[in-house]
Amino acid sequence: MRLLRFVDIDQAYPEKRPEGERAKDFREIYRPFDPAKAKDQAARCSQCGIPFCQTGCPLQNNIPDWLMLAGEGRLREAYETSSATSTMPEICGRICPQDRLCEGSCVVEKSGHGAVTIGAVEQYITDTAWNEGWVSPLKPGKPRGASVGIVGSGPAGLAAAERLREAGYEVTVYERSDRAGGLLMYGIPGFKLDKSVVQRRLDRLVEGGVEFRLEFEVGHDATLEELRNQHHAVLLATGVYAARQLTCPGAGNGVIPALDYLTRSNRNDLGDAPAGDETLSARGKRVVVIGGGDTAMDCVRTAVRQGAASVTCLYRRDRENMPGSAREVKHAEEEGVVFEWLSSPLAILTKGDAIEAVRVQGMRLGAPDASGRRAPEPDPGNTWDVAADMVVSALGFSPEDLPEIFSAPDLSVHRDGRVEGDGATKMTSLDGVFVAGDLHRGASLVVWAIRDGIDAAQSIECYLDNRLAVLGAAE
Repeated sequence: MRLLRFVDIDQAYPEKRPEGERAKDFREIYRPFDPAKAKDQAARCSQCGIPFCQTGCPLQNNIPDWLMLAGEGRLREAYETSSATSTMPEICGRICPQDRLCEGSCVVEKSGHGAVTIGAVEQYITDTAWNEGWVSPLKPGKPRGASVGIVGSGPAGLAAAERLREAGYEVTVYERSDRAGGLLMYGIPGFKLDKSVVQRRLDRLVEGGVEFRLEFEVGHDATLEELRNQHHAVLLATGVYAARQLTCPGAGNGVIPALDYLTRSNRNDLGDAPAGDETLSARGKRVVVIGGGDTAMDCVRTAVRQGAASVTCLYRRDRENMPGSAREVKHAEEEGVVFEWLSSPLAILTKGDAIEAVRVQGMRLGAPDASGRRAPEPDPGNTWDVAADMVVSALGFSPEDLPEIFSAPDLSVHRDGRVEGDGATKMTSLDGVFVAGDLHRGASLVVWAIRDGIDAAQSIECYLDNRLAVLGAAE
């Protein structure tokens, strides 16, 4: 099949379920990609000499290669090429903001023909591989006589666990929740990432010999120093879970942190949340979500599915400067979410213990800030009220105080709480203790966490090779 068909084949995505249907459940919104259409979309790739899509991907995936193979119908080879650089391509295909990464860098997109639908094809390839039995079991490498403890079972921890187990190390993952998966399991709604997709990855790790210690809280069940004594190396991959607080007057009166809201919803979806408590349910309520990132989009779309009477999103900048995925904003609008751009909460208005409204300060964009983005500033005299029974704050996350929690005062952290790690090796101030993911770089994307986990695993392997060689020589 000839490639470079972006001129005669229009850009297309898998079929979306109708808004009225998908807004009633937490199933993924896209139907499976039709094989013939997926093949056609892969064949739109221009096979650039310099693949900007690859350089735009944090994992440096060999995108043109597996698009070519998929376009030629060689799906098993496409899967093998895709999985060579990514530990969970079907997850990245679902939740990466491709419009800001690979597809945003696509030469076909720049030519005005619409980007190759890289993410959808990536998901299709790996879902097909699972269905056809091409995803082989995790094969542990030759035993290395060393063990690694990983704190946190989110994307960074899981990526590192897979690579280290393949290298022959004994790997134990410590997770404080009752399920593994971290953000993938409890932070991302099922309409974006079905939990069975995460679970099959977890099952593969368990079957390959990775041990998961659930409901294990470092600092309570063991100190970091005790983990260091149990393992030859330790990786910290806990993510960032301390919610940034809303500071306007009335913010302490029942405003719900986004992660609390999403976790309860995901637990409900998994069937293991206690029934009866409606505090974290949007059913019949006028919901206001404050924030403009992907977490805010998850919250507004969750509220729709819970049966909210209305859902409004307040964001202090305009649409063009919103940090969340443009596709997610479009999906939310299709599902009935109202966006109030250039708006910031001035106060939470209550009557007794009940929230009645959010007083909103209109904003305007002023001079660029340090990042180059135009900074929002109040627009004098422009205020109004948005009726609300439930307010969710989705202003982002910061690291927890790990030196205090882990009883590890010598663990160096940045002023904002991120754990310091060597730029090349990711080793922290503690010998043999490494860091990966959001805990090191700050709240970011799942794909960057996967990249960090893979890089950290490689650094740990080098560290242990050197350490064991020295110990062997000493003997």
